[in-house]
Amino acid sequence: MARVLLGVTGGIAAYKACELCRLLVRDGHEVTPILTAGAERFVTAHTFEALARRESPRELYPHLTTADLLVIAPLTANTLAKLAHGIADDVLTQTALAFAGPLVAAPAMNARMWEHPATRANVQTLAERGVELVGPEAGELAEGEVGIGRMSEPEEIHARCTRLLERGSSLRGRRVLVSAGGTREPLDAVRFLGNRSSGRMGVALAAEARSRGATVTLLAANLAVPAPAGVEVVETPTAADLLRETTARADADAVLMAAAVADYRPTGARPDKRPKDDEPWTVLLEPTRDVVRALSDARGDQVIVAFGADHGPDGLERKRRMLGEKRVDLVVYNDVSRSDIGFDASDNEVVLVSASGERTVAKTSKRRVAAEILDEVAKLLPSGT
Repeated sequence: MARVLLGVTGGIAAYKACELCRLLVRDGHEVTPILTAGAERFVTAHTFEALARRESPRELYPHLTTADLLVIAPLTANTLAKLAHGIADDVLTQTALAFAGPLVAAPAMNARMWEHPATRANVQTLAERGVELVGPEAGELAEGEVGIGRMSEPEEIHARCTRLLERGSSLRGRRVLVSAGGTREPLDAVRFLGNRSSGRMGVALAAEARSRGATVTLLAANLAVPAPAGVEVVETPTAADLLRETTARADADAVLMAAAVADYRPTGARPDKRPKDDEPWTVLLEPTRDVVRALSDARGDQVIVAFGADHGPDGLERKRRMLGEKRVDLVVYNDVSRSDIGFDASDNEVVLVSASGERTVAKTSKRRVAAEILDEVAKLLPSGT
């Protein structure tokens, strides 16, 4: 079974974490409790050690303890802020900062603290990093007030942990190739024809695939966000670069083409800078080679996922046709007519189109969208490694 780190912070809901510990141990997981000093004001470390049948880490570098999952319940507003800003001033926050696997957190605090703009910003930061937040729930709070701030019940947190652990090994031993960002096609030495893609969706896919045990290569086309840790990064600034590097790695088990690749490039790009003058500049564009079609033309038994940014219902219909025209296994449609999702946004809403039907992933963080996409990829992969 799995190795689980159970972090407990200093709130009255700490007593509920005892039941969460019991449920995880019942499943056969090896649970290591990590309590903050504040948590021990409510429930002692010895209580959790007895439930886990295992002591809290006491080695020289306890924050480097390896595990398949880190769950923090309850997560106070104070520790939530520390996680968002990378503060590591106790064993639990040090562990969270050093931990590369999936993290589940169950916030619990006063309703006014939960609604404060600082907390909302911190929650958004953690969601963008892929932290799975469970709750909080509405109800009576410790102070006698009523509002949103109660920690979710242990059974719900346990269910989320179980789903993540099942996902965590779904790509173990697989090689996954992901493209991200937007290509830039030179006009001259300083100008280019490009697009608005930041690379967030592709980076989220690479991070999620890595957390599921895959060996990941990220083809980075002018990313506006950092690449995730633990993946090989290959720079592919132009469509030609992306085609070359994709073709060289086309034997991956799964290829996810999330990059926005230029459909056209300027002919005869100047090697120097064109000086500004009062004359019009006429630029002739020629089509680039379709990277996804090149992949499908030479495909083996790998899973190929195409991404399509388009406008409205007509765009979705075009992506439905793409499934057969480009002979891919899955098409991810992103409606870029909306300003709250897609390009430049932290959230996304997509339609997954496959031979077995369609499924909408409602608006959520791009990391959660990535998880839904990779769930589909895992189903499509042939059994075995």
